Amino acid sequence: MTRAKNPVLRGFHPDPSILRVGNDYYLAASTFQWFPGVQLYHSTDLVNWEEMKHPLRRVSQLDMRGNPNSGGVWAPCLSYCDGTYYLIYTNVRNFHGIFKDTHNYLVTANDINGEWSEPIYLNSSGFDPSLFHDDDGKKYLVNMRWDHRMEKNDFSGILIQEYSEKEKSLIGEPKLIFEGTEVGATEAPHIYKRNGYYYLMVAEGGTMYNHGVLLARSKNIFGPYEIDTQPLLTTRDNKEISIQRTGHASLIDTPEGKWYVAYLGARPVGEKKRCILGRETCICEVFWNENGWLRLKNGGTTPPLEYESTLPVSIIKENNEREEFDFDTLPRTIKHFVFHLRNLARLVKERAICACTDTSQLPRGIIKLWSQDACSRTMPRLLLKWSLHQGIFSKWQGSACFTTHITSSISICQAKMARTII
Repeated sequence: MTRAKNPVLRGFHPDPSILRVGNDYYLAASTFQWFPGVQLYHSTDLVNWEEMKHPLRRVSQLDMRGNPNSGGVWAPCLSYCDGTYYLIYTNVRNFHGIFKDTHNYLVTANDINGEWSEPIYLNSSGFDPSLFHDDDGKKYLVNMRWDHRMEKNDFSGILIQEYSEKEKSLIGEPKLIFEGTEVGATEAPHIYKRNGYYYLMVAEGGTMYNHGVLLARSKNIFGPYEIDTQPLLTTRDNKEISIQRTGHASLIDTPEGKWYVAYLGARPVGEKKRCILGRETCICEVFWNENGWLRLKNGGTTPPLEYESTLPVSIIKENNEREEFDFDTLPRTIKHFVFHLRNLARLVKERAICACTDTSQLPRGIIKLWSQDACSRTMPRLLLKWSLHQGIFSKWQGSACFTTHITSSISICQAKMARTII
């Protein structure tokens, strides 16, 4: 038996979508405006995760030119059926004001480590799309619907529409199957089928401290859906636990019959409760009770800080990848970035900003650099490799620094299984 501490993927691993294929487990997470798109991980024990190739590596798959800060890839959904891997994602082009330009796409691959197809456009009615493969061979897209009209509920419910593999497009008309509860902000839908019921798993409450996960079920995929009497997990009623803002979950089972959910959480620090590491991926075990509803193994609705796995331990291969290049040949903008990266590394080594939640504490040049979001979209991977080669972050086993638009604070993000600085 292996025990693991949450978050299992620390630092900027939001919106986890988990999938089992045989004895292999895969997890996809959002990358927002960072390129290449979608973080993928592999495990055989649900504890040790190895980073894989990003599936969206071509501009033709993910063109983010002109996207705002924190736009780009939201909430990818990974699924598998009949030898094919399916990845659905949203490319958020704009979300300022009451409008959201949220375009949903599908790519496929026969080999999850191979090349993924060119994208198939699906719709733009909302975000958090998910593909459900029914046992009769039909496929359905579900996503939350965004309603920008005045005096309307922005998060206006969950839409479903059939997807045609043959036509490579949605067919028929979309149907509203779930409007949510009084908690509001219904999003992140996934459908699962068990014992004749279609289970709809959604997030609600928004992505801050009211976040949570709820289940509803129906004998008919188009509803009506019976709502569970309690959330599956949430920390809205427990402000003392170190991992807060838990929600946006997805479900898998193991060959031995156990069930787990992957969900996001965030760890606030300081009086302002800023989550300087962003939203992170957590996992916990669940079970089906006698009434056919999912419950946390540890009881209650507060997810645990640790979980157990009885699966064979994964062996993570050591990554010795190295890329040689001449610093003098780099573009001036990258040299400018590296100059400030060195200064930031010096501060990190001195532990001057280990718990920094206020950018006013940072040198002016670094603040200006981080406020220019262009660097997050244009910095090639060689910069990170260069910094590792120079030993800038060797103390923390290869961590990369970035800022988040929401918190306006410095975050330290793990590049692999590296431990965070706080």
